[in-house]
Amino acid sequence: MIMFDRKTVRDIDISGKKVIVRVDYNVPLDQELSVTDDTRIRLSLPTIEYLKKNKAKTILMSHLGRPKGKPEDKFRLDPAARKLEELAGTEVRKFDEIYSEEIKNYIDRDMQPGDIVMLENLRFDPGEKSNDKDFAASLASLADIYVDDAFGAAHRAHASIAGVPGFLPAVSGLLLEKEVETLGSLLESPERPFLAILGGAKVSDKILVIKNLLDKVDTLMLVGGMTYTFLKSRGLEIGSSICEDEQLDYARDMTGLAEKNGVGLMIPADVTVAREYDKDAEKKTVASADMPHDWMGLDIGPETEKLFSEKIKQAGTIFWNGPAGVFEWERFSHGTEAIARAVAESGATTVAGGGDTVAAIKKYGLTASFTHISSGGGASMELLEGKLLPGIEALEKK
Repeated sequence: MIMFDRKTVRDIDISGKKVIVRVDYNVPLDQELSVTDDTRIRLSLPTIEYLKKNKAKTILMSHLGRPKGKPEDKFRLDPAARKLEELAGTEVRKFDEIYSEEIKNYIDRDMQPGDIVMLENLRFDPGEKSNDKDFAASLASLADIYVDDAFGAAHRAHASIAGVPGFLPAVSGLLLEKEVETLGSLLESPERPFLAILGGAKVSDKILVIKNLLDKVDTLMLVGGMTYTFLKSRGLEIGSSICEDEQLDYARDMTGLAEKNGVGLMIPADVTVAREYDKDAEKKTVASADMPHDWMGLDIGPETEKLFSEKIKQAGTIFWNGPAGVFEWERFSHGTEAIARAVAESGATTVAGGGDTVAAIKKYGLTASFTHISSGGGASMELLEGKLLPGIEALEKK
């Protein structure tokens, strides 16, 4: 495990202090505005419990959804506050504003050490996304110390991530520390063989991470929609499958780089194809080299499942980001389930990230079988690309 080089809540005196904490409560809600997946709230509990135990006044702030810089009832944080109360077993006072003199006065005069309050959705103010200095200063004025525990938003240079630390002592929460140490260890000291599985629709979403991983891994497996760009780059027919023609040269370059670096680049040997993009579409399995010109690939085939599962069994470390097909539809979910089960049963150190990947792991009841499930899709990708994230860069070094 690599050592995190930023200060954490354990490195600073928080007793009796007002501590403003950036959490990631961007959780899914149903039509009744109830939280349907509380994973991100649960992941924040160790930091919140540490602050409560050490008698800090805890001020939570987060975004939710994509409001357009003004209040929208469907994006209020009340459901997250109620779920946190349930999980933490303690009262959480939720405010209907992000900042006001009334909120400041309550925190200064009435709030007791160990209490928890939650501000309204940060994105109700356009100053959050634009990293407005005055908006950041208002948030900072509520507290003595800033804690960032929102790894899922650590790649965004927003006011609550990169702005507030300019006004307060800024340290990491326990979740952010764990994420950086775990993902950093993948790059610095993985147990070999190191296998990465990358999926998803677009090659362009993973251009830099593919290139960076080809310097680190022993084997790179490609699944999902991006597969068809690589197949076409090799001169194969891909029918009406998704493809980024502008990335064909990149795909050829990465194939060459893998060969140069001695990395096994595995792409599907067979695919499940459909006549149309529909959950009930007619389907069949064909060799990757024999795709019909008017069909589209929507999943990997059984031969690929077998080949990939055998390779997964041999790995010492596995990183997985991106499903193998349209797993939300039962007819095209078999490949993703096969990979999920193979990784879960591999005995390797297993790390997964990305919203769809995490959803698939949960769907098949395999969460407890993974070593680490990252709370940040975009943030984990940028970290694996070798980028320094704004949310980490803003924190004090040890």
